[in-house]
Amino acid sequence: MKNILVTGSAGFIGANLVLRLLESQEPLHLVGLDNLNDYYDPSLKDYRLGLIADKAKAHPEHTYHFVKGNIADRELVNHFFAEYKFDIVVNLAAQAGVRYSIENPDAYIESNVIGFYNVLEACRYHPVQHLVYASSSSVYGGNKKVPFSVDDRVDNPVSLYAASKKSNELFAHCYSKLYNIPSTGLRFFTVYGPAGRPDMAYFGFTNKLLKGETIQIFNFGNCRRDFTYVDDIVEGIVRVMKKAPEKSTGDDGLPIPPYKVYNIGGGQPENLLDFVQILQEELVRAGVLPQDYDFEAHKQLVPMQPGDVPTTYADATALERDFGFVPKITLREGLRKFAEWYKEYND
Repeated sequence: MKNILVTGSAGFIGANLVLRLLESQEPLHLVGLDNLNDYYDPSLKDYRLGLIADKAKAHPEHTYHFVKGNIADRELVNHFFAEYKFDIVVNLAAQAGVRYSIENPDAYIESNVIGFYNVLEACRYHPVQHLVYASSSSVYGGNKKVPFSVDDRVDNPVSLYAASKKSNELFAHCYSKLYNIPSTGLRFFTVYGPAGRPDMAYFGFTNKLLKGETIQIFNFGNCRRDFTYVDDIVEGIVRVMKKAPEKSTGDDGLPIPPYKVYNIGGGQPENLLDFVQILQEELVRAGVLPQDYDFEAHKQLVPMQPGDVPTTYADATALERDFGFVPKITLREGLRKFAEWYKEYND
């Protein structure tokens, strides 16, 4: 039975990954770790943990154990690794958000830098078969060339969040080289879906529209985002987990780093104004907002915000080449599922 650690397991992607793993054919021992911080309403994290608990009961062939804890707590992380002897570690614990990083930089250094370092040190002293970790499309920063390829240079971050994610890739490469730790970084592109993060545009817009507040569309609507539905992200993670980079030795007798980085993105950047149009249509369809809602009266076009980039656009050909997978769920399909969930969750 494989031992798998998922950090950030009460988060949006982490919870969906655990739910998916609980449906695996092969019996697994799953451990979830999350500090349940209040960056956004913790009740949403409790809701996700409730879904996991129900799924775990329905699948007794797996074992599932959740621990409230922080990856920045080195003693806790070392104890965890020593006790469970993990085969696979998926590090999704991170302080997310671009704008928040401008106001609260300490949170990013603690979680994304020190926390990830603790995970790497634990993998060093308690060797794992594969470390998979979340990076971000933010590492592409101000790159003008699109679509963004993993072969592009990523040394011009425009936010501390982006810099912290790039540091994860550099740390992982170093540890892969020095200690032969197979690691794969995944650059996620604008993940969305039911029970997602309330600070993301689609969720925040919905909350504001429901209250009759005005939504702000940045860069006067001239932004494009490569939206990726959470199920597609999870499918990518699961496939990557099963295939660690191969260990090999160079001519110098030293390890060639068993290290990979992939984009996971829809590959179809959507203009923000089109995105808002689809969102409002699906919110009306799901009964979240009335048929006669005056959207034009609640929209405001505003300049670009510090730390933001005008376009994200994934070149996911490497993922398709190595794992036979490309994201498939369209923006309308995904926003329809979100709107239906939102209606049910708030009724």
